[in-house]
Amino acid sequence: MKVGMSVLVSLVALSITLLGLTSCGHSNDTRAAQAATASQPQPQSKPDLQKQLQDADQQVRPDIEKQRAQAEQQANQTLDKEAIEAIDQTQAAIDAIAANKNSEALAAIEQATGKINILLARNPATALIPVAAAVAVIDTAPTDDKAVTQIGQSVSKAVADKDFPTARVLLYVLMSEIRVRTTNLPLVSYPTALTEAARLLDQKQTTEAANTLLTALNTLVVVDQVTPLPLVLARAAIDAAKEQKDKDKAQVLLQTARKQLERSKELGYAGRDPEYAALDSDISNLEKQLKNNGDATSVFAKLENRLSAFLGKQQSERVQR
Repeated sequence: MKVGMSVLVSLVALSITLLGLTSCGHSNDTRAAQAATASQPQPQSKPDLQKQLQDADQQVRPDIEKQRAQAEQQANQTLDKEAIEAIDQTQAAIDAIAANKNSEALAAIEQATGKINILLARNPATALIPVAAAVAVIDTAPTDDKAVTQIGQSVSKAVADKDFPTARVLLYVLMSEIRVRTTNLPLVSYPTALTEAARLLDQKQTTEAANTLLTALNTLVVVDQVTPLPLVLARAAIDAAKEQKDKDKAQVLLQTARKQLERSKELGYAGRDPEYAALDSDISNLEKQLKNNGDATSVFAKLENRLSAFLGKQQSERVQR
């Protein structure tokens, strides 16, 4: 709220200043000066660098959807049919218990156990088996660097004050990423739950059996894999610059890449990693090569390889529960 009031006061002050300037601009002397200036030939305005940067940024934006679709395809390919059927049979057993159909519930548990045994034989060293996936693009972070800094300071204050709910809300505002959320069946605990549910059901302890199965479903492990959008855009800008025959436009695209790398760092995606400085140095070398009309092929290749490796490292997995 304090930040909002500060911005509001600044806007009001700016409006008053502009009104004052406007009223002064209506004097006769000013109109005469404007008319005299208009009669003279005007120099051609310089290219708007900010406009060029905005155009370059929009040029690489489609790569976000491309990356999202690729992530979704890869996530769906990891889903295991046997694990999904085990989950379905577990739910079927719960439904059968609710309907007082214990024999059907036992049959469903047996089928689920059979699927789990297949999974254990097929994946002896794997703890988690993916059963569902969802991919989302989350880009809530402000584009203004100062706003990002202010929010970061507010997060630090909230954490220092142990106001974690506020900190969580503020941190959400600093997101700019593609998130792949995968729900996994835990092979270590799930078979045990099925065995215990079957035992309880056999002893006519239907409520306990149902609760055991529900607990098993509620302990599915959720894992998030995050890909920072600024790094995706930086890579796209570098790829576009490599294909650009106009050296000036290539330079603008490289500036876009540098801006996105800085944004990724400020948003906290491994913000203290020294690789950011190395990437910035590679971009500077590339800009010099383009300016001097040198052969930038090897420099482009070095930068692309470094950024791809860094992006791969940033696609970290975070277990939610």
